[in-house]
Amino acid sequence: MTLYADGLNEPRNPGGYACYGWLALDENGRRIAEGQGCLGHGPGTTNNIAEYRAAIEALKWAASQGIMGVDLLADSKLVVNQANGAWACRAPHLFDLLVELRTLMAQTNAKLRWIPREENEEADRLSRKAYAAARKGVRV
Repeated sequence: MTLYADGLNEPRNPGGYACYGWLALDENGRRIAEGQGCLGHGPGTTNNIAEYRAAIEALKWAASQGIMGVDLLADSKLVVNQANGAWACRAPHLFDLLVELRTLMAQTNAKLRWIPREENEEADRLSRKAYAAARKGVRV
């Protein structure tokens, strides 16, 4: 099982709409699940919060399905390196998200890897879909 996760904060960062998207592919590359959402907008929203939430929501889905041993792919170097312990988390507003992500990674035996943005287009599309809906006042 492969999960892709992406987040954004538009039209400005910080302070824009923090939205995320994720998708799950089976061993044959077929999409079996996806999700998206908007965390809100205004002061306190950042792209890093959205990136963390994307990874967390993807793993929450995997955990709810009892899926173990997933590959989680994301294009946020900050999230990948902090979650894998290569970088320290010095931003207090991200610490609880880091703890939640690491807990879910342990529960699902997930491996988190960085990928270039170009390889994460579908998750990006879902986060942009959530952003478009949020700008119109539609809850996703």
